[in-house]
Amino acid sequence: MKKLLLVAFAVLMTSAGAFAQFHLGAKAGLNYNTIKAQDNQFNESGVLGYQIGVWARVGKSFYLQPEIYVGSKGSNITFSTGSTTTQEKQKFTTLDVPLLLGTRIGSDKLNLRLMAGPSFQFLLDDNSSAFSQATNPDFYKYKTFVTNGQVGAGVDLGNISVDLRYEASLQDINKNNGQKQSLLHLSLGFKFF
Repeated sequence: MKKLLLVAFAVLMTSAGAFAQFHLGAKAGLNYNTIKAQDNQFNESGVLGYQIGVWARVGKSFYLQPEIYVGSKGSNITFSTGSTTTQEKQKFTTLDVPLLLGTRIGSDKLNLRLMAGPSFQFLLDDNSSAFSQATNPDFYKYKTFVTNGQVGAGVDLGNISVDLRYEASLQDINKNNGQKQSLLHLSLGFKFF
């Protein structure tokens, strides 16, 4: 994880000379997360989570936007073990590091942004016992590192920014395969400079 953060920082610093502008800000928001299982191993419904972190934006019309934020994710899960049906809430906390490329349309004070790129997810805490009653609970353990993809749009109005993004797993999120997550992110940001 330290190597990834160092690489992101190095890319940010070396690209600063190639781009005309540099901005730094903070963001917070909500996400709606669902987890899908292959072969319908369990039924799920989404849960509301949070995200809070910082971002940098290097560039003008085209930009690089690395971010780092902590977020909560999960799902409401219903599964059967024999004749028993169990309903549990699965929640986990992650450190997310998106590296987004984007384009901006408009002026410095009012613009529309479009962005896409990979997001690297590090599992910080799995605070759930959702699968403790399953026949093989270890089957459902989550990976400590997952690569996701993000695509979205945002609006800047002065120093305030609003982003709406869709995120999907590029790989299974559990150690024994079969589960993928998808999220909708809505965040409010403030540009310091």
